[in-house]
Amino acid sequence: MTPTLDSVRELDRRDPLAAFKSRFALPEGVIYLDGNSLGAQPVAAREALDATRDQWRDELIKGWNQGWFDAPERLGDLLAPLIGAGRGEVIVSDNITLNLFKLLGYITESQGRTRPVILSEGGNFPTDGYIAQGLCRFAGFEHRVLPEGAELADYLDERVAAVVLSQVHYRTGRLRDMAAITAQVHEQGAEVIWDLAHSAGALPVDLHGCGARYAVGCTYKYLNGGPGAPAFLYVHQDHQDGGWQPLSGWHGHAAPFAFDGDYAPAPGITRFRTGTHSALIYAPLEASLRLWQDVDMTALREKSLALGELFRDCLADLLEAEGIEDITPPQAERGSQVAFIHRDNGAPNAPGPGYAIVQALIARGVIGDYREPGLMRFGFTPLYLSYEDVWQAARHFREVVESGEYREARFQVRSEVT
Repeated sequence: MTPTLDSVRELDRRDPLAAFKSRFALPEGVIYLDGNSLGAQPVAAREALDATRDQWRDELIKGWNQGWFDAPERLGDLLAPLIGAGRGEVIVSDNITLNLFKLLGYITESQGRTRPVILSEGGNFPTDGYIAQGLCRFAGFEHRVLPEGAELADYLDERVAAVVLSQVHYRTGRLRDMAAITAQVHEQGAEVIWDLAHSAGALPVDLHGCGARYAVGCTYKYLNGGPGAPAFLYVHQDHQDGGWQPLSGWHGHAAPFAFDGDYAPAPGITRFRTGTHSALIYAPLEASLRLWQDVDMTALREKSLALGELFRDCLADLLEAEGIEDITPPQAERGSQVAFIHRDNGAPNAPGPGYAIVQALIARGVIGDYREPGLMRFGFTPLYLSYEDVWQAARHFREVVESGEYREARFQVRSEVT
């Protein structure tokens, strides 16, 4: 049965997470389905940023002893429960690219550089492969690629030092079995670094329960830390003192204010810090992470899946009629997004209809995103999306497609950032 406006409003009345929407500063008239790229702004984030700006003005350099300096570890401890980690196992620092480089260098040194191959996955978000290539080129390792859809077992051998994998695929939203794959990699004597960019804050993650030793992730997507918010890095407590990490900055020194001439890594997770961070960037993220302490992750996961199914149910007949393929995985194998592909690539040297449909939706205030080739991607963020929001978004999608609105010239111009 096709969902009705009355039926989705009843779902909203029964939604245990409905009150969270008021804790976000959402623009009037916007339905935001792009939290898988950049999360919405929590009301408390702006307040925290304003307070830190005042602190900078009033306290000047004294602010470093008033919460600025220890923010990477403090925020790491706030984030840890969301990914199934313990205190002292997560640090908020730098970005995913740099954190991957740190961990790849750290792992290979901890192994005595006896395993010369780094394995990354094809079809993944490119930065993970790029940084693996860069480390291999710099340090003399061999970079191998696991082709999309291939069996991992066919690419694991005694030469592989580390494997870089995303728990949730950024294009399709497919969710990997972290526990099974981690055990498979460890059985071969290798390590796996899990990229949690599309799972932290989107679904319950249990790094300890899955036996994971290393992970990275970002905080500006589902965790709503703001544009350019710092990433995080996880190392299991039993594997934190295996050697140096390659970006041996002064904040990762055992005694940074002793100003010794030689580097000595700090104990524990602090050794993965690099240089000076921005207190202004950390402030809104801390506010968001404190909001997350009130979230029931089981309820969040249930609503996430329900929102995605509602969107698909509203559009199922349209997609088939218009030749749009729904490549969203089944619920048990899905993150928190829905993915459609329009197979028509359009005219030569012009954006295809998938791009134009997304642009037409954005013009109506329904914000999703587009990824080449042909992918329309919609993220479902349960803290600030209602069931009625999703029903209305599907209505707009149907109108844009059925009317041919997306064919208008204004939607054929490609922006620099898609």
